[in-house]
Amino acid sequence: MDANGAQRTESAAERLARMSPERRELAARLLARGADGEAPAGPIPRRGTRGPAPLSFAQRRLWVLEQLTPESPFYNETHSLSFSGPLDVAALERALNEIVRRHEALRTTFTEGAGEPLQVVAPALILPLPVVDLAAMTEDVREDEARRLAREEAQRRVDLHRGPLIRTTLLRLSPSEHRLLVTIHHIVCDGWSMGVLAWELGVLYRAFAAGKPSPLHELPVQYADFAEWQRRWLGNGALSEPLRYWRTRLADLPELALPADHPRPAVPTFRGDRRAVLIPPGVRAALRALGETEGATLFMVMLAAFQTLLCRYTGEADVVVGAPVAGRTRKELEGLIGFFVNTLVLRTDLSGNPSFREAVRRVRDASLGAFAHQDVPFEKLVETLHPARDLARNPLFQVIFQLFATPSTTGLSPEQVVPVNWVGTGIAKFDLRVDLHDTRGGLSGFVEYSTDLFEAATIARMVDHFLVLLQGVVRDPDQRLSALPLLSPGERRRLLEEWGAAPSPYPRDACVHHLFQEQAARTPEAAAVVEGERTLSYAELDRRAGRLARRLQALGAGPGARVAVCMERSV
Repeated sequence: MDANGAQRTESAAERLARMSPERRELAARLLARGADGEAPAGPIPRRGTRGPAPLSFAQRRLWVLEQLTPESPFYNETHSLSFSGPLDVAALERALNEIVRRHEALRTTFTEGAGEPLQVVAPALILPLPVVDLAAMTEDVREDEARRLAREEAQRRVDLHRGPLIRTTLLRLSPSEHRLLVTIHHIVCDGWSMGVLAWELGVLYRAFAAGKPSPLHELPVQYADFAEWQRRWLGNGALSEPLRYWRTRLADLPELALPADHPRPAVPTFRGDRRAVLIPPGVRAALRALGETEGATLFMVMLAAFQTLLCRYTGEADVVVGAPVAGRTRKELEGLIGFFVNTLVLRTDLSGNPSFREAVRRVRDASLGAFAHQDVPFEKLVETLHPARDLARNPLFQVIFQLFATPSTTGLSPEQVVPVNWVGTGIAKFDLRVDLHDTRGGLSGFVEYSTDLFEAATIARMVDHFLVLLQGVVRDPDQRLSALPLLSPGERRRLLEEWGAAPSPYPRDACVHHLFQEQAARTPEAAAVVEGERTLSYAELDRRAGRLARRLQALGAGPGARVAVCMERSV
């Protein structure tokens, strides 16, 4: 598996054989766990007490953020699983409760002791499964109501202190069609966890519906064991070498200045929306093949394409993107529900207008370096780098890119289940977040964006440009980044043929200020400039322009003189 859960197309040894010495050294660090600065090779021990446990580093940062917005659903993770065919509701409810029994994280609440947050695991929790019957509705009304209920559930807050941190609701759309809504607070789960939950749910449901006991083995460790172990390990100086790497790598970090439709508010509202993305299987296969020739994963190729898009949009060659990684670098954590995800800061130098193939190599090397030092919690990185604090911005980056491998099965037969779907909350914690899922139907997902900054039409164009750029990469990956296409045929035709048609005739023997004065004489009271509640008529604007011109002349300005203008954009 690569850092995003995608299957490797060749063995580690084969990859190492084709790598340069520098890249081989980085890759070796990834493959050889237990070296200096890495996690100890022994198993994670079980806690000696069942009392309150410390929070992991990732949990602690999320807990602090939750205190800033305690009534919000910012960190709800709501998912839906659709079932077709007859459904044994009692067996499904029993399967859900067996998952809650197996995974302590789902029985956890949070408290404070001696000024520090602590997690408390309840010895038992019975999770109800309410059923909402929509079968009597017409098909159109039923689907609208199902979407409304899902969004409403996603926006209902989860109380960290009282719990439970997991909720479920079953929507009955017809006797043979059901949709399960699962809401879990992010502090006890991540994207990988949902794959674990979906797989276990399928295995357990199938067993219980057949009258059999659970076939699953007990888990070797629980999340609180990991949190206590992580605190001990990272408190022993294990991060000194990785932090040196990140200090050097992220020195003088630039700020990505995406062209926005609206000025950035001083305090963000976190309102957001999503735009669907679908990359066809053929394009995905060609991109994967390109990666194989360069010793890069599909994630690296897609990140190179996305960073190229950002480079073209901003004109900046130093491009920084956040990339969540699973954070499960130990075998015993792979089947555990919990909040393990860590976020890496991936910085790529695209200067010199390289070919896309060269851009993939640069992204590959930057990613390998980041993956080799991924054990540094993002929270520790922020604490160490001390970036300038700004309520309007996230620390270190404003854009997230992630590529998931969708769970291949939930244990149910193919005709019974549809893969997990994420339910939107109407919230965007970043300027842009791109989530793509590697499925049999291609790469599908969404762009989540801040509506404080962007209009829906702008993001729609951005998605179209990304798709056109990917198609250009597939046709010729040796093109320079500046030569890769962005415009669709329709957009190009509109720009060149419609908007770029022959201009309307105008008096070419008059200067522009003469033309303005003529317009002011024709329509003196018409609005010339509008700013909020303020409006200037053509007559008033002409008078103000005349006063300014006379003032400049008095100061010595004349034909051919340059006059600098420095003022806020306003009336």
